[in-house]
Amino acid sequence: MKSLSRWTVGTMWISTVCAGVGLLTVTASAQDVRQDVRDLRQDRQDVRQDSRDIRQDRRDISSDTKDIRQDRRDISSDTRDIRQDRRDIGTDRQNLQNAEKSGDQSAIKADRQDLRNDRRDLRSHVKDRRSDVRDLHADKQDRRQDVRDLNHDRQDRRADRRDIRQDRRDLHRDVSARRAR
Repeated sequence: MKSLSRWTVGTMWISTVCAGVGLLTVTASAQDVRQDVRDLRQDRQDVRQDSRDIRQDRRDISSDTKDIRQDRRDISSDTRDIRQDRRDIGTDRQNLQNAEKSGDQSAIKADRQDLRNDRRDLRSHVKDRRSDVRDLHADKQDRRQDVRDLNHDRQDRRADRRDIRQDRRDLHRDVSARRAR
């Protein structure tokens, strides 16, 4: 009894190794299932985040489009004002020439003041139009960037949906393999 036969020791060693390997594979399979569930949850969160990003990108594009329309209206208004100012300057020059021909000093002074004011208005409107053109350009760039972001987010969501399908397959495969044991 004190000594075990070689055959008994060998059998015990082999059965211990087999039991250990069997336990390790069951544990690894449980870990695989747990990891697949985590991956699935994470991918679902990624899809929800990508959907939120897409909605925000659409709102940004809509806002940029509204800004572009407003900038175009502002440019059109400034262009109308510039044309009117140029007509007023032409009229003021004609009035100044007529006042100089007549020699009326108060009319000359008033016409010079009108001409100065109209030139100042013209410079102001030209400056406003330049500013509106810059704003229009910046808004167009913003919209282009938002469209790029939208497309990028759509690609991310597509990839995350593929990952969800793959994670479901992996989970199903691991659960089936675990049940088969």
